[in-house]
Amino acid sequence: MSEFEYTHRRKNPLTGDWVLVSPHRNNRPWLGATEQASTESLPSYVEDCPLCPGNNRANDAKNPDYQDTFVFVNDFGALNSQTTKESNGSAADDELFTFEAARGECRVVCFSPDHSKTMPQLSVAELTKVVTTWRENYLELASTYANVHIFENKGEIMGCSQPHPHGQIWAHQHTSSEISKKGSHQAAYYGRHQTPLLANYIDKELADGTRVICSNEHWAAVVPFWAAWPFETLVVARQDIRQFGQVSDEHAVTLARLLKELTTRYDNVFNCSFPYSMGWHSAPTNLADDSHWRLHAHFYPPLLRSATVKKHMVGYEMLAESQRDLSAETAAAILQKASTTHYKQAAQGKD
Repeated sequence: MSEFEYTHRRKNPLTGDWVLVSPHRNNRPWLGATEQASTESLPSYVEDCPLCPGNNRANDAKNPDYQDTFVFVNDFGALNSQTTKESNGSAADDELFTFEAARGECRVVCFSPDHSKTMPQLSVAELTKVVTTWRENYLELASTYANVHIFENKGEIMGCSQPHPHGQIWAHQHTSSEISKKGSHQAAYYGRHQTPLLANYIDKELADGTRVICSNEHWAAVVPFWAAWPFETLVVARQDIRQFGQVSDEHAVTLARLLKELTTRYDNVFNCSFPYSMGWHSAPTNLADDSHWRLHAHFYPPLLRSATVKKHMVGYEMLAESQRDLSAETAAAILQKASTTHYKQAAQGKD
């Protein structure tokens, strides 16, 4: 869009943060670091993989011979149900050293028994099972904890230590910083307009179409106007769904279709297993009124120019505010042009 081909800032209405957009910088020569692209074809089973069916994990627990999804409590979870200090407080009653006890639970969700299949390579039926597994675990954990975070780190570049496709679920009683910020901004918007922020936003994006990557009757995926990462996308429920536990069986199927298409387009941009961090944001379950909330997910992929060139959030981004060279509109156009047939299937002559 020509109106945005100059340096400008865009505001994220969910958080209040700004991003500096500098489209002219995208043509500069690249002399920085490159990453090693993952090109190897993984087998469907690896004997020493701690996530494959029937194998032993680090704590000597043995995985069952699972046939679809498999969930277990993280052997090295960042949270647990026990704390050494139950009361909240501050060190020496000093407001500069405030702390509080944190308790919760961390689970690992293996998407499939197949070691080689990432999300875009799963069938819609297999992905539907992933979605319903997320929902089942959300409902169970939400009965105890107010905040449940469902997420996936895909690829070594994102710090993923296990190549077997999997995600995680962390649940805790405290309200995390991102949820707190989003809750405040959505509530303020709702107070002004009596309509959820994301409901209005996604309707306007669908009407415009410029940044829409894929959509169906229940879900829409867009490159958000305020995107900070090069190929960042936002997945939003088109209906009044506030928490992941409200995802119906019908919603699960349509979400699986959308996730398969979106992640397939990602892989096809650079013909690689596209890395990202993805996570769902639900309304906390302890709100007196969550009318302002709309269930949504973020995909934050780090690749910038190729399978080996990464966007580093350093310098200005760490000390001032996010900055991007590739405009949201250009990124959306690239994703829109990407095929919905996975490049590996296309190479094999499959539909």
